[in-house]
Amino acid sequence: MVEVNNQTKSKIDIKLVRRVAEEFLVHYKLNTKEVSIVFVSDQEIKRINKSYRQIDKETDVLSFEGEGDFLGEIVIDYAQIKRQAKEFNRGINDELVFILVHGLLHLVGYDDKTEKSRLKMVKLGERFIRILNF
Repeated sequence: MVEVNNQTKSKIDIKLVRRVAEEFLVHYKLNTKEVSIVFVSDQEIKRINKSYRQIDKETDVLSFEGEGDFLGEIVIDYAQIKRQAKEFNRGINDELVFILVHGLLHLVGYDDKTEKSRLKMVKLGERFIRILNF
C-alpha cells in the first residue's frame, strides 16, 4: 500500500506518484509492504534535514526506513524538485519520478555515500524508469 500526503499548496500528480511507487514495490517483490510519501515545503525539509542529519539546508528527498510491513517514509521537497527540473532542463514530473525512485532505492538498502554508490543508484533508477515506459 502506498500512502501519499501533499502538505504543500502545489498541485502534484498523486496518481503518478502512487503508480511509480506501486510498480517499484512489485518490481522489487515488496508489494506486501507499505510506503508513505510526503510532500513538504522548503522550510519543513530543512527542519527535518537539520534534525536527522545535522545539515541545515534544503534537500530534494529524505528517506526513513521502517520495520516489519512498513518499508518506510519518503519526504520530498516539491519546490526543490521544480528548481532541479529547471536546472537540469527536465520536465517537473520527470524529475519527480527520478527523485521518488531514488528515495525508494534508499528504502531497499542502497546508499549514495560515495560517488561509486551514487552512480550505481542513478543507473538502477534510470533502468527502473525505462521499465515503467515513463
